[in-house]
Amino acid sequence: MFADFSFLALGLIGLAAAAVILFAGLRMTGLADRIADQTGLGEALIGGVLLGAATSFSGTIVSFSSALDGRASLAFSNGIGGIAAQTAFLALADILHRRANLEHAAAELANVFQCGLLLLMLSLPFAAYAAPEFTILAVHPASILMVIIYGVGVLATRRLRAQPMWVPVNTRETRHDDPEEDANEEDRASVLIVQFAILMVALGAAGYAVAQVGSAMTDRLGLSSSLVGALMTAVVTSLPELVTTIAAVRRGALQLAVGGIIGGNTFDTLFLTISDLGYRDGSVYHAVGKGDLFWLAVAMLMTAVLLLGLLYRERQGPGNIGRESLTLLAIYFGAVAIQASVG
Repeated sequence: MFADFSFLALGLIGLAAAAVILFAGLRMTGLADRIADQTGLGEALIGGVLLGAATSFSGTIVSFSSALDGRASLAFSNGIGGIAAQTAFLALADILHRRANLEHAAAELANVFQCGLLLLMLSLPFAAYAAPEFTILAVHPASILMVIIYGVGVLATRRLRAQPMWVPVNTRETRHDDPEEDANEEDRASVLIVQFAILMVALGAAGYAVAQVGSAMTDRLGLSSSLVGALMTAVVTSLPELVTTIAAVRRGALQLAVGGIIGGNTFDTLFLTISDLGYRDGSVYHAVGKGDLFWLAVAMLMTAVLLLGLLYRERQGPGNIGRESLTLLAIYFGAVAIQASVG
């Protein structure tokens, strides 16, 4: 669609889309926090499911529209690159929370469980890639399995919150998910959800614009789809996660901040299912290259470090940032340097 646009026009469209994504993401954080209070579902569950899925909507549009255009690598790397970028955002949020290590203060079993679920779902694309190519109506069985696992995981997360089989040790730095008492007529769950849905539509439109700009840049500059997907479209469409995470930390909704990132990452694995549905030339897992698998490995490595950080719960690392956060930033920027060096 944007193939004939000038570089200036592409840049302006990209900036406008990024602005919409930033604004909508910021508004959605406050709405999600109030929805968590009104429904009684809690910050970790709402952050991991509703906020995580909603802020990923623009990225969903990018991957699906790219797959429809036959750009398997761009569709794949957009989703996986977004997971890596968003996990790095959580490390940045840890820097802002000066009182204690964010993973220590936001102790919540639901977040630990979702982290394990994310690792499980990230392992499926590797298995699909290594297995013989087989599709049903041009869709790989792994794509269907990922949807099933995600659905079961959401139900299990809700059950864990209602009936936890173990609880984290409380310390003076631990922040609990306590509903606010000053709810008013405008805070009715139905009203909040309608506002949330409107913002999702805006995110979807912005995501489509980002996809078209990314495709045009790939063709115009001769860049690899892995580079554009992992470092451009993935980062731009991940801006809601950055905004919502920082806003949630500033509001003191720490479980919402951590749950939003982990839940968003878990939902982002479904980008691959959506990409497989949109890619009509066979299995999307067998149409990607080593650069895409590289970012898949990076996402798995960062998720494993985050999971260990949630379990270890270091109170305070050097310079008021947890050691797992330092490790996450080192892994991510190291991966960016490697990707940039190979193009």
